[in-house]
Amino acid sequence: MTAPFAERLLAWFDHHGRHDLPWQHPRTPYRVWLSEIMLQQTQVATVIPYFERFLERFPDLDALAAAETDEVLALWSGLGYYARARNLHRAAQQMVDAGVPATVEGWAELPGVGPSTAAAIVAQAFDERAVILDGNVKRVLARHAAVDTPQEAAATQRELWALAEACTPADRAADYTQAIMDLGATVCRRGTPRCEQCPVADDCRARIEGRTAELPVRRRRKARPVRERVLLWLEDGEGRLFLEKRPPSGIWGGLASLPVSKTSDGADSRLAELGMQRSGDWHSLGQVRHAFSHFELAAEVQGAAVSHAAVAELPGEWHAIERLVDEPPVGLPAPVQRLIRERGAPAFA
Repeated sequence: MTAPFAERLLAWFDHHGRHDLPWQHPRTPYRVWLSEIMLQQTQVATVIPYFERFLERFPDLDALAAAETDEVLALWSGLGYYARARNLHRAAQQMVDAGVPATVEGWAELPGVGPSTAAAIVAQAFDERAVILDGNVKRVLARHAAVDTPQEAAATQRELWALAEACTPADRAADYTQAIMDLGATVCRRGTPRCEQCPVADDCRARIEGRTAELPVRRRRKARPVRERVLLWLEDGEGRLFLEKRPPSGIWGGLASLPVSKTSDGADSRLAELGMQRSGDWHSLGQVRHAFSHFELAAEVQGAAVSHAAVAELPGEWHAIERLVDEPPVGLPAPVQRLIRERGAPAFA
């Protein structure tokens, strides 16, 4: 007789699971919460260095809550999905005032914490039974039970939650949630699952039926539209770069970015809006491409030396380029950060 799903998974985890992740030692609510937010749509290997730098600067909830938003975003630069950082900061401030939740319902009320993330925090931080359903878990369960309806469908979501509920054991909550996430990340992988290493392969219907490549089912995505823009690299007479503060919500919300123009012809109008004048011609400084979830950005970078109004009148700040390369004091969008690092020095000095 085949052992229960959770029993086989936990036995595998004891020997092959990940036991040395930085947020596991110690497993405090603060550390677990921080890691779970960072791990949303982001792989473990990418998260670890960000987690360690973030924890060094903000070792506890009070330190994070007291920080300036720009400082939080600066440490998040390059990790993407910046709404996570803004929500993290807001949630920290709420918890300082109202206390750290101890239930799934309490965590789910915080900004940026959905049902599965809330359950993962409770299971990992408090070792209490809670049912999770992140992307890795969905893939494992959809293959094991051969769920062949699109994952985005509401009925499929209900079926997967029911499967997750049935598989989650009463004991070893922290180990089980880590185990099923590890299985999805390292064995039941999206492209090339390692079925020969899987502890639940014996009764996995996708393996038995030869359907691992087609499960889980996802609706075919439409091609992402391309938005063409112009990024303006503006240097003053001291070789400093101007970065404009983005609105608090929307694309790159709250970050410091190169000013954007919809067209090359509109670049001088943007300069006028900023209270600046060119000291020379525009120069092409290359191209930037960046994929967002719903569109792709294709941006030409146009640079010029400029004269400017007083800083107090500008919707942004001037920054020494060398400092932006080494230790940016503000949060930067990943493609802007890459561009600055590639150039590494003033273009018009």
